[in-house]
Parts: sequence; C-alpha cells; structure tokens
Amino acid sequence: MLRTEQLSLARQIDLVFKELQEELSGLTSGTVFVQIRNNVIGKFGIRHNPLAGRSGSFAAEQEGLTAGQQSSFRVMALESLKYKKRWTHGEISYEFAVRQGMVVVDATLESNYNMANLMIRYPRSNHGDVSDQSFG
Repeated sequence: MLRTEQLSLARQIDLVFKELQEELSGLTSGTVFVQIRNNVIGKFGIRHNPLAGRSGSFAAEQEGLTAGQQSSFRVMALESLKYKKRWTHGEISYEFAVRQGMVVVDATLESNYNMANLMIRYPRSNHGDVSDQSFG
C-alpha cells in the first residue's frame, strides 16, 4: 500500500485538486490551502469568500470553475512548487477568482520553523557562537 509520505508533493497537490473538484465547480473565488509537515500535505481545503446575503437569505453562486479553469488552476499550483525552497513545514495558499472568463491565481508560500528544533541542532555553547545577551 502506498503511503502519503511516499508521494511527491506535486502528486499530493494533484490529489488535493481531484478531491476539491466538485467543490471548485460551485465557486468562482476563494482560497485553496494546503498545510505541509515534513513535505506531506495534512489538512487542506477551501476558504470561501464571504457569501452575500440579501433580503434575509444567501444566494448560491450560479456556476463555479469549469473543468478547463480547474485544470489551469491545478497547473499553476504545480508550477508554484518551483518556488518552494528548502523548507519542509508550512502552508501554501492559492487565492483564486474568475476574471473575464479566466481563472486568476495568487500563490502565497509560507514556511514554518520550530525554535525547539534549532535548540537541538545548535546546542548552547560557551564559545560565543550565539550571544546569550539580551537585545535592547
């Protein structure tokens, strides 16, 4: 059986878009996010842009992303992975909207680091590598 950690990040992104296909087909804007830990996607989903309410009710969007727009979105998401450098923990957010029939995507790559991990890798020494003096 193939486990998630054995899949490339690009293949995992492919699976995310396959899973979100039905939901994306009902949206014209929002943010797709993937949370990454050890280069494995854990939590992912869509943050919907606010629903517009009028006269006491919310109207659902008429149509969402077409199959072609979803394919274009997926290609851009995969392309954004080229800009992920060195980090293994973080989040990638893809803000999307349909403009003049095309899907427009802004990708935000967020790296996360843990100070506790640094303390293990760089133990405190008396050799002055890192100053213990307070700043200010």
